[in-house]
Amino acid sequence: MLTLLRNGVLLTPAPAADASVLLVGERVGRLGDVDEAALAALGLPYAVVDARGGFILPGLVDPHEHLIGAGGEKGFATRRPEVSVEQLLLAGITTVVGCLGTDGVTRHLGALVGKVQQLVAEGVSAFLYTGGFHVPPLTLTGSVTEDLVLIERVLGVGELAISDVRSSHPTLDELARVVSSAMVGGRTAGKAGVTHFHVGPGRGLLKPLHALLDNYEIVPECLYITHANRSDELMDDAIALSRRGGYVDVDTVDPGIGRWIRYYLEHGGAAERLTVSSDAHTAGAEPARLHQELVSMVREHGLPLEQVLPFFTANPAAALKLRGKGRLAPGLDGDVVVLDRHSLEVVHVVARGRWRVRDGRLLAGGQGDEA
Repeated sequence: MLTLLRNGVLLTPAPAADASVLLVGERVGRLGDVDEAALAALGLPYAVVDARGGFILPGLVDPHEHLIGAGGEKGFATRRPEVSVEQLLLAGITTVVGCLGTDGVTRHLGALVGKVQQLVAEGVSAFLYTGGFHVPPLTLTGSVTEDLVLIERVLGVGELAISDVRSSHPTLDELARVVSSAMVGGRTAGKAGVTHFHVGPGRGLLKPLHALLDNYEIVPECLYITHANRSDELMDDAIALSRRGGYVDVDTVDPGIGRWIRYYLEHGGAAERLTVSSDAHTAGAEPARLHQELVSMVREHGLPLEQVLPFFTANPAAALKLRGKGRLAPGLDGDVVVLDRHSLEVVHVVARGRWRVRDGRLLAGGQGDEA
């Protein structure tokens, strides 16, 4: 299948002026001028996505979602539902990473693997973290390292809780063993091998992670924290971690994260180490919030689209070593979103080379049929 996106302003996420994007199968074949007459002369079927008046950019990468639901900490009535493929695509999310969270009793890694595989079958690129809030981590094979090596879609371990009443309060030695196990599994399998840390509002902040870097042979880029936007004190500590080489994520559960992005950048946080996630489905968090906060940063906080777009695309892809994701270049994955140039609303979405959202409406299985 060939898909041509034309007449839009290209952000790769770096600005690349007016250009067309030709997708060949599930990959980007060409950026720039595309001779449509020559393309038609091939005699092959192709779809044309008119991006006139819009921005053409990489599909959004959401590095932290509770794909099989979260919540339940205030009783079973507070459990949240699964995330659907429709919610992802309509938000411009073409790559997502799932995690368990607090509840490792009534929610299971096997169910999360099944959900990830369902989303893959439905056309979205989906992955997961093994483990959960507690140490020792829950696993599918009996070991974090083996999960990473043997299970294709596992990228790391987490979200592992620190500085939180819900944490299992692991010792530094226990944390070091988990982080090292994930790193070894990642290196063996050619994956990120990160440990994804849920950071709570506790007074410990990121002290355990700084202690790991100070006292153990830990590679900083294997540490990837989330919920850094809880307080100024935590954000300051996250900025310090980013300077040491760790990755920092802010979630969109509470609106208005533009102020946190400004704070992070103005106080010297490493821009290439910052990501944004939806944290869906926790209370108040939906996949759509990821796109809404991207729009808010530009329209309400005055941040340039080309400055903030990497936090939603290239940076999470780099943190998770998803080498085909988060950027548009020949040979990379054909995940493309078209935003209206004025409203920044999602107009079209192409995921893995297939047209999935047209004029803001979901198509059932790709080119052609509406849901």
